[in-house]
Amino acid sequence: MNQLGQALGKTGRLALWIATSLWLAAFMGGFVASAALAGEPPAFEDPAARTRTTVLPNGLTVLTLEDPSTPVVSFQIWVDVGSGDEARWTGLAHLFEHMMFRGSEHLPPEAHQTILEKRGARLNAFTSRDVTVYFADVTRENLPLVVELEAERLRFLDISEDSLASEREVVIEERRFRTESNPEGKLFEQLMALVFQAHPYRVPTIGWKSDLEKMGVAECRAFFDDYYAANNLVIAIAGDFDTDETLALIEKHLGPLRTSSDIPRNPTEEPEQRGERRAVVHFDVRAPTLAVAWHAPPSGHPDAEPLDVMSTILSSGRTSRLYKRLVHDEPLALGASASYWELERAGLVYGFVSLRPGVAIERAEEVFLEEIEALRVAPPSAAELEKAQRALEVALIGGLGTSHALASRLGREWLSFGRVRPLQERLDAIQRVTAEDVQRVAEAYLRPDKRTVLHLMPPPSEEGS
Repeated sequence: MNQLGQALGKTGRLALWIATSLWLAAFMGGFVASAALAGEPPAFEDPAARTRTTVLPNGLTVLTLEDPSTPVVSFQIWVDVGSGDEARWTGLAHLFEHMMFRGSEHLPPEAHQTILEKRGARLNAFTSRDVTVYFADVTRENLPLVVELEAERLRFLDISEDSLASEREVVIEERRFRTESNPEGKLFEQLMALVFQAHPYRVPTIGWKSDLEKMGVAECRAFFDDYYAANNLVIAIAGDFDTDETLALIEKHLGPLRTSSDIPRNPTEEPEQRGERRAVVHFDVRAPTLAVAWHAPPSGHPDAEPLDVMSTILSSGRTSRLYKRLVHDEPLALGASASYWELERAGLVYGFVSLRPGVAIERAEEVFLEEIEALRVAPPSAAELEKAQRALEVALIGGLGTSHALASRLGREWLSFGRVRPLQERLDAIQRVTAEDVQRVAEAYLRPDKRTVLHLMPPPSEEGS
């Protein structure tokens, strides 16, 4: 009897113990950063250098990285489709993620998740503007079961009126809770729709409610046929497992997956922004929130590291420029931040300021933009630059302390760059950033005529109350 048959016949007894070592990774990250700053050779081995790449005859790419340091293996399927690929029905990529748990020809709804959770697994999925990802973190002996279960739903998924109706209501409720009734969710949704006028990134990943209510089984089946083909999938596995045994299982169970000769993409590109954009969104809040955004380059651009350093100088920690000025010195805000967000086809630099009750949003905006302009006209200090570089290096290395993190790195890098970038390459890029680079990207991208400003405000009748 195969693993799936055994799972259907009895309940597993082994609970999963996930032994993380993030504190050690963070410590080593600081050590490595110090060594890099001193110009010394790195005192670590990049585990991803041992990654083995296998492409099956049907085009399925499998990335395997054995790492027995923890008794866990992370199995992840990265589907090269997100909401940015939607040209007609918004929210379809995310809705379909939900439907992948609604049963198949040989399994009832939710059985996939229940079977693995009874064996102590940690599993879930997420959809972004670029990708859809399914993962299961399990112990070694349960990996064959994971492979069989994934093959079951990829080959025999139930796409029916019943499964669609069930998950449609779940997603509509999720949208209500996370966006329509949530000020932060509503603010970000409106900001993206204002920043991007044409690009599909303007559409919320969860979709617009009217589309969720109307899309049908035919649209879901077409989406599955278009994107859930072997040559549009990347499997990333990291942790305690045997590569040859696992590849044989994958070829047996996933080798029969079909290949697609035409994977549609949304070709729409964003036109150049010509002038500042502004909007006000009313919501039942006690105090306003300011959001500001600028267009920035996508993943892989040479300016990515300078933009990372810039955003770290602006808002990483209590001594960062935005926190010190807006939260500590004045104080005008409960929180202030700025980030560079890399996506595959575009990027953003965006900032948020959560005001204290009674503070005028015009004053908070004035101070926020003063700090932005200060970086545009003068480079940061040597101390600010070094602190930001060290923080980025520690975060980069400290975030790779688990099998799950390693597998995520493999899948994300492969879909974004067609390879897994060496860690040293990324550390070197951070170290090459100069103070002049930071000023240059601030001047180039954070221009007044290229910004989008959004005020989240109480309804007019409540202002000043």
